[in-house]
Amino acid sequence: MVTNKEKLLKLGKKMTDRLPKKLGLVPMDTSDPEYWGLVNVLDDEMVDIALTMKMRTPYSLEQLAKMTGWEETRLEAKLAEMAKIGLLEYHWGECGNPHTQEFKRYILPIYVPGFAEVANMNPEVVEKHPEICDFFERMSFLPLDGLTPMVPPGGGGVGMHVIPVEKAIPATSESVSVEHISYWLDKYDGHIGLGICACRLCETHRNVGSGDIKDYWCIGLGEFADYMVESGLGKPCTKEEALQVLKRAEELGYCHQITNIDGERRIFAICNCAPGVCFALRTSQYFNTPNMSRSAYIAHVNKDNCVACGRCVEVCPAGAVKLGQKLCTKDGPIKYPKVDLPDDLEWGPERYSPNYKQDNRVNCYSTGTAPCKAACPAHIPVQGYIQLASQGKYKEALALIKKDNPFPAVCGSICNRRCEDACTRGRIDKPVAIDEIKRFVAELELKEENRYIPPLWNYKASYEGYDEKIAVIGAGPAGMSCAYFLANMGYKVKVYDKNPVPGGMLTLGIPNFRLEKDVVNAEIEVLKQMGVEFICGVEVGKDITIQQLRDEGVKGFYLAIGAQKSSSLRVNGEDLEGVFGAVEFLREVNLGNKPQIGKRCAVVGGGNVAMDACRTAVRLGAEETYVIYRRSEAEMPADPEEYAEAVSEGVKFRFLNAPVEILGNNGKVSGIKVEIMELGEADEKGRRKPVGIGKFETIELDSVIGAIGQVIDWGKLDVGDLKTTEKGLAIAEAVTYQTAQPDIFVGGDVLTGPKFAIDAIAQGREGAISLHRFVQEGQSLTIGRNLRDFIELDKDNVAIPLGGYDSCKRQVPAHDLKKVKTFSNDRLPLTEEQIRKEAARCLKCGAAEVDEHKCIGCGICTTKCEFDAITLSRDMPEASTMWNIDDKLKAILPYMAKRKIKILKRKALNK
Repeated sequence: MVTNKEKLLKLGKKMTDRLPKKLGLVPMDTSDPEYWGLVNVLDDEMVDIALTMKMRTPYSLEQLAKMTGWEETRLEAKLAEMAKIGLLEYHWGECGNPHTQEFKRYILPIYVPGFAEVANMNPEVVEKHPEICDFFERMSFLPLDGLTPMVPPGGGGVGMHVIPVEKAIPATSESVSVEHISYWLDKYDGHIGLGICACRLCETHRNVGSGDIKDYWCIGLGEFADYMVESGLGKPCTKEEALQVLKRAEELGYCHQITNIDGERRIFAICNCAPGVCFALRTSQYFNTPNMSRSAYIAHVNKDNCVACGRCVEVCPAGAVKLGQKLCTKDGPIKYPKVDLPDDLEWGPERYSPNYKQDNRVNCYSTGTAPCKAACPAHIPVQGYIQLASQGKYKEALALIKKDNPFPAVCGSICNRRCEDACTRGRIDKPVAIDEIKRFVAELELKEENRYIPPLWNYKASYEGYDEKIAVIGAGPAGMSCAYFLANMGYKVKVYDKNPVPGGMLTLGIPNFRLEKDVVNAEIEVLKQMGVEFICGVEVGKDITIQQLRDEGVKGFYLAIGAQKSSSLRVNGEDLEGVFGAVEFLREVNLGNKPQIGKRCAVVGGGNVAMDACRTAVRLGAEETYVIYRRSEAEMPADPEEYAEAVSEGVKFRFLNAPVEILGNNGKVSGIKVEIMELGEADEKGRRKPVGIGKFETIELDSVIGAIGQVIDWGKLDVGDLKTTEKGLAIAEAVTYQTAQPDIFVGGDVLTGPKFAIDAIAQGREGAISLHRFVQEGQSLTIGRNLRDFIELDKDNVAIPLGGYDSCKRQVPAHDLKKVKTFSNDRLPLTEEQIRKEAARCLKCGAAEVDEHKCIGCGICTTKCEFDAITLSRDMPEASTMWNIDDKLKAILPYMAKRKIKILKRKALNK
């Protein structure tokens, strides 16, 4: 600890890069981070030694001994201590020059990039002195507040500088060597090291991480690499190993940056920066001045090739790419806004972007994008996989789908097709048969040799998984989706389910004639190959408790137990033999049993479960099957296609009938008494309420199946502080799905009530993201999180030129007549020829749009595009000019003068 306050203040003034403090225009005091950040980290002797040294000037041990009056052996030990915490750096001379390796040279660095950053690369220092994290955060911010608009493109020797992904640089570009990562790795080959990323470590300790956890992401070069390795701040690294780290960073969407304070052709590190935590990226993003750190390149979109898949949007660290529309409006093309730059404008806090971590994750413009992607709860890139399918690239299409949906084959059979309901093509004739194309592509999963196992995608520099244990309770679509995305991140996930087989309602609730079980099982097998362990026949809360799992080391839970119990009909006679709940009835059938329903069966309800139940009753041999629904046909919520198929199979529908009593004889069902209804006033959902007219009828029956809804069966689950609604639904945060019991997250029907598989799948994905952030130390559940909020373009305001689209009619799947009224699915997939015809009907509504004012030229977007739709162009060659920080005013002052003239000219024109 430093006891001499005045000396520490003097050292702070010396080392700081805050000009008002450095020049004495504003006095340094104990409220400044230069003081409070170091008072407990350093000691008086360290301060005394540092005060004898000039900034960024190398000294030998002998020189420092003379300057300080210390004995060399004692001084060397103290200097080693100072180097360990980062206050001093050292090297043995110019790398690669054997004539300069004879003695160690000690250097007093600036704070950032320098001492503050290096100290935060050392977990021991951070653990012992957490205030060093706040010190780093402030010293990477305060010196730049008000300065960044004055800095010329390329940085002028201030901070860091974006360097593009090398393969993104066009071969035809007249690039210079310093724009290539390979140049730097070749230059410093033999002097490369790996260190823990200071920003990630810092923000983790400040509990504001964005899921990008600490790891060996920092590539040290030259003398700095040697210092890192020798002082224990890093580890040695070959050029090939460095290339692997860089490749891994590009896979994860991290931006490459190089240090930019040592002038032309000299750097000491390449960083792989995560926008949610990186202070170097914050430099230009917070102050809204991207020119300061951008590369010489800017991304541009070829809209003819773009399919609005959104991959470029997801990885853009600057929020420069958003989804828009390709089709013109009736008033002409949309003119997308460009952010202002400080080139000729006054710039102050009113123009800053303090919420940039969230603002830069906005996915699309307010004018909207492709309706299919926006309408899908999982926001699958529909245009993208349709395009790939049209080219015969079926496996690539499958891989694209499975980035957002692990069960495309399942959804191809049972999805409620909100994408098709929203399809712009429906304004011309009929929507594109999106679901049929997806089903065709997903058929690949049925053959083991064609299955797509996604590559590991986590936030580590190495290809290793995580050790933290996570348990999923419930093996339905939400639970399995969560397990899929967690396994994709490298977690070893165990999924518990009380049923004998996994799949939840997919396996046990949906009849085989709608969803073949080999389809479900094939996609479940992918999860098993990814390392997901299914533990079936075990009821959590009864056979094992959540607390016991905690005691075994489980750090987080995803609760997705579904709504697996039928609602009561609430009429007399429900306890008679021959009365079934639809959920329980379908479960029995799917388990291979044959409930005795007799020859005459009635299903009460009008939803999709009711359609499944009545069509199953037909297949079990019921000669007369009724659906009793208290509203009219127009109000019935069942899918029209399901309703039509039930009618074609002979099911009789009794609309405006409400059950009053189930009749029995000798304890068995003999009939049902119904009241005739009429429609009255609309209820809170806009549907007219059925009102009895006092007229009753009796229908002779052998069985009754209740399908009026489902409820949650919590059993004996020990859920702690988790709260539920009056209807028994779990209460959770809207974005994160975290409950009041912090380690329990929820999703699927237990949260929303009965909905569709695709809704549960989307929630499972978000649950996995939340659980990853929860079980990793110091991560926020929300900071820098992609909210995946998409907006549909205005379909009533698009101009579709005559002859500008394929006039082919919508392709309709054939049916296998041999399978009609059997438990096999009689719907056949489209042929390859039909797929090509159907894909050609897509209007290609959406496209990405780049705001070149915001683009920082990292090139990550180009690595994610599978359609050659986004490329870099060397539009700002001046951004590759590198300056020494000691000469920064030589770069900044002329630029300031030119900018001031531009501002005055603009003001004059505006007058």
